[in-house]
Amino acid sequence: MSVEFRVGDIVRMKKAHPCGSDRWEVLRTGVDYRIRCTGCARTVLLPRPKFLKGVRVKVTLPD
Repeated sequence: MSVEFRVGDIVRMKKAHPCGSDRWEVLRTGVDYRIRCTGCARTVLLPRPKFLKGVRVKVTLPD
C-alpha cells in the first residue's frame, strides 16, 4: 500500500530533529522532497527514497 504525500502535509519522521521536534511539513514533492521542521522552521532537501524510508506516519490534523 502506497501513501501519497502532497504539499502542506505534516509527517512524523523516525528520527527527531536536533531541536526536539519529529514533525515536518512537506514543501515540495518530486524526485526530491523539501520538508520544514515545525519546531524550528529549518528546511531540508531529501532524495525520495531517503524521505520514504524515514517517514513514520502521515499526521492528520483535526479541522
